Amino acid sequence: MLPYHTLQEAEVALGRRLTLPQTIWFKYSANKPDFLLHCHNSLFLLFFYSIAPIPFLLMELGGNHILNKHKIQPKVKRTFSEMFKCYKDVLHTFVIAVTPLQIISYPTIKWIGIRTGLSLPSGWELFWQILVYFVIEDYLGYWVHRMLHYKWAYQKIHKVHHEYSAPIGLSAPYAHWAEIIILGIPAFIGPVLLPGHITTYWLWFILRQIEAIETHSGYDFPWSCTKFIPFYGGAAFHDYHHYVGEKTQSNFASVFTYCDYIYGTHKGYQYIKQKGRENSTYTKKYKMK
Repeated sequence: MLPYHTLQEAEVALGRRLTLPQTIWFKYSANKPDFLLHCHNSLFLLFFYSIAPIPFLLMELGGNHILNKHKIQPKVKRTFSEMFKCYKDVLHTFVIAVTPLQIISYPTIKWIGIRTGLSLPSGWELFWQILVYFVIEDYLGYWVHRMLHYKWAYQKIHKVHHEYSAPIGLSAPYAHWAEIIILGIPAFIGPVLLPGHITTYWLWFILRQIEAIETHSGYDFPWSCTKFIPFYGGAAFHDYHHYVGEKTQSNFASVFTYCDYIYGTHKGYQYIKQKGRENSTYTKKYKMK
């Protein structure tokens, strides 16, 4: 909660007029306790999970032949009831795992110094912090994901997420509740090591959620803006990981591809891409570009 009761009091304390973003932030957050602002993260995650997959849902149901050319596993069709069941299952996990995890983490958020004051991040601060968060989460998430493919962890936990061998946007957070907590740790390490403003914290989890939905969408569009991001994996890269399933030794990274290249876990994917260029029987079931 801000230590000022009025805009005038804030301006006197700072010795200057507030900028427009600071004024908006003051009016929104002045009377809200920090705990409530922290809990906004759960609301944002739920909101963006509910709306971001809608375009992919409509594509799947619409069956447009132009868009279907970009579907990675074109022979797999999902019905509305199947997708709605996935949505309900994710909401259940959200209630029993995500929201409690957000609430429990509040003391840590206060301890590491996530600020809620009027010192909003600049554009550059926002950009570099989010980039660092992505890199940290991607590297740690790579190793956690590999561990989840050990036999015991896969059978007891990770197998749930791989029920979708042809993933859809709604299935991005579809997982065992324990996996949600385990994979939440790498996402949390970035803000711990490089704490910023609560708005940066919100934006980080929103962008990570949207990225996961795009990666699990099942569509690989050549005009996607993510094609311009260096080392970005994207939907085709991660879709292969789901297609192979438990036995896969490829494509463990969640966002970028550098870990898979460095540690040699890209070779299966590269082999299949080469076979695809040779029109192998494999690509009759699975489209590789």
